[in-house]
Amino acid sequence: MYKSILFGLVLISLMNCKAQKEATAQNTDNVKSESPLNTNSEIIYFSEGENKFIKEFQTNITFKNIAEDSRCPQGTQCIWAGVAVANVEFMSTTSRPVILQLSTSEVSGKSYHKTQSFNGYNITLQEVTPYPTSQEGAKSLSGKYKIGILISKENDQQSSTTR
Repeated sequence: MYKSILFGLVLISLMNCKAQKEATAQNTDNVKSESPLNTNSEIIYFSEGENKFIKEFQTNITFKNIAEDSRCPQGTQCIWAGVAVANVEFMSTTSRPVILQLSTSEVSGKSYHKTQSFNGYNITLQEVTPYPTSQEGAKSLSGKYKIGILISKENDQQSSTTR
């Protein structure tokens, strides 16, 4: 009887160790995907609500939501192409959180900017998906949006909003 109990405890301990190793491996995979950016200025993709820490810039970036999506739905004709505006939060190790509104196009009348500055870097909104359709308006896309941003070293010649 004693040997059976001891064998059972050893078996349970081994199974627990294996589960811990698998969980650690999964966490390691997640950490690797948290910093996909190289210094080559690659596009970083975010799902709505997603947060990533970019080691190269010591910056935490969170795609909060889409504040506005007035883009012309696919399959329709519009007078104006429209614009999508993403709220993206940036926080470096030396700054407070700042929410930048990045848009798909420059609209000076509404102060929409495709590119804005943060801590010496230009942040540019490259794409917003999915595109609204005539069957499903922009309201049905809430929570399903994905964006791609590009981070590049800020040029002294370019003027943009500095945060």
